[in-house]
Amino acid sequence: MIRKQTLTKPEEIKQVIPLAAGRQLELSRPLVMGILNVTPDSFSDGGRYTGVEQAVNRALQMAEEGADIIDIGGESSRPGAEPVDAEVEMHRVVPVIEALRWKSDVCVSVDTYRAQTARAAIDAGADIVNDISALRLDTAMVELVAERKVPVVLMHMQGTPRNMQIDPVYEDCVREVGDFFVNRLEFCKRHGVDKTKVVLDPGIGFGKNLSHNLELLGHLDEFTQYGCPILVGASRKSFIGMLNPAGGSADQRLGGSLAAAVLAVLAGAGIVRVHDVAETVEALKVVQAMRK
Repeated sequence: MIRKQTLTKPEEIKQVIPLAAGRQLELSRPLVMGILNVTPDSFSDGGRYTGVEQAVNRALQMAEEGADIIDIGGESSRPGAEPVDAEVEMHRVVPVIEALRWKSDVCVSVDTYRAQTARAAIDAGADIVNDISALRLDTAMVELVAERKVPVVLMHMQGTPRNMQIDPVYEDCVREVGDFFVNRLEFCKRHGVDKTKVVLDPGIGFGKNLSHNLELLGHLDEFTQYGCPILVGASRKSFIGMLNPAGGSADQRLGGSLAAAVLAVLAGAGIVRVHDVAETVEALKVVQAMRK
């Protein structure tokens, strides 16, 4: 079994995300969440890791490259994506998590808004629930998170993946996302979800146009006031292509993805969700060294 190694000294740890069985994610440095889409239609890597062996090998590769978390999703959330049945989603993600657990103790996140899928994933060995709906689309999800005491990522999204990019409108994007976080944190508190288990994600590209995304990234530090780790997922997203139309397809947006990850970390993000793990880890090591 591959085990994650850390060079972090205990006295350097500023914040932690508690996991099951006494494990924890230490936020003394920015963490890298590697994206593993076991779907046929995700916007960048759809269809590449639909087999269990392919998916596990990719997860192990990302862990070797320095990923702290592997985020496994069985339903595409790209703009215009159609939802799939829970049975299909579970069939995609659960065998991968089970097989990965035999080979590695790397932290695993399940990317789902369905309590049924999340429960099966946790039973299979997942550590974190990454919910793009921030516990809004399935009323049973908050009960599950509270009951199983697992960390949860609450992401802001205007609309649903099917319609979120049709015409997103805000009066003040940063303020409205902040108000959303306050609302969801109060919701979690009422339902017994410990704040130490909550991670906040402003939802880059989820119901936002180019100016909204840039505004959020430019004011990311304002979200640190809520006392929760901030996760940013800007990797390969369409706003990068809008800024550099000559850049080509989504998997050719490495430069823009690295720039967004570095800027997010400098603004206070504790976790970045990325496709290109090795390159991001290298970039953030330079950032960390310069900080010290």
